[in-house]
Amino acid sequence: MVKDHMVSRLIFDEFSKKFSNALSIDVSVVGAGPSGLVASYYLAKSGFDVVIFESKLSPGGGMWGGGMMFNEIVLQEEAVEIAREFGISVNSKKNGYYTADSIESTSALIYKCKKSGVQIFNLIKVEDLILKDNSVEGIVINWSPVLKLGLHVDPLGVKSRVVLDSTGHPAELTNTLVEKSGIRLNTPTGKFEGEKPMNAYLGEIQTVKNTKEIYNNFFVSGMAANGVFGGFRMGPIFGGMLLSGKKVAYLIKEALSKE
Repeated sequence: MVKDHMVSRLIFDEFSKKFSNALSIDVSVVGAGPSGLVASYYLAKSGFDVVIFESKLSPGGGMWGGGMMFNEIVLQEEAVEIAREFGISVNSKKNGYYTADSIESTSALIYKCKKSGVQIFNLIKVEDLILKDNSVEGIVINWSPVLKLGLHVDPLGVKSRVVLDSTGHPAELTNTLVEKSGIRLNTPTGKFEGEKPMNAYLGEIQTVKNTKEIYNNFFVSGMAANGVFGGFRMGPIFGGMLLSGKKVAYLIKEALSKE
């Protein structure tokens, strides 16, 4: 007979192992949206210890909902190869664009990411960064419900050689870094530029272009990149997210290889 306390013990013991192993890692990815998942997959395949911290219950970001809850997404031709590497079925082509089921696409990204060796923690909010000697050296985490309820509970620190902000439109982590430390980012003005209104075509291009290292050991991808650099917003076209994730994985790999 299964005893309730034995079930509790199994959960606690296994989670403790995972959590302990995540306290000193190569790459902390903040936000489990498409670009963060893709980046984590490629980095893990290259042999790096990668952990994703997602504040919500479900990883996957906005891809689940497709366009206005029509669970279909669009990919441009340049991103189709990445989608197929993840096992995503790509459908009809029209004017250089393809469609894919948003549920299958999001599930495939999460599944392949996990199978590559990436650890994903949901319901954990990254509320701050560890900054030493003008370089990001880790993240500060707490349970999402703690922050949601406004409870005064001290957080924990995670040592990380590199941090990736893939928190989407608000680019929350970059905003926090600028507001609390006053540092200059690798942007034209040195400041957080803020996302522009929608222009799907330009937004897709800029998402990849703006995927960069914006401070020492601190990178940005996906819609967070456009928020930081003042790029346009795009709609339910997700190819730029996939391409951004692959690009930032390459940039991070290069940076870690130089250490």
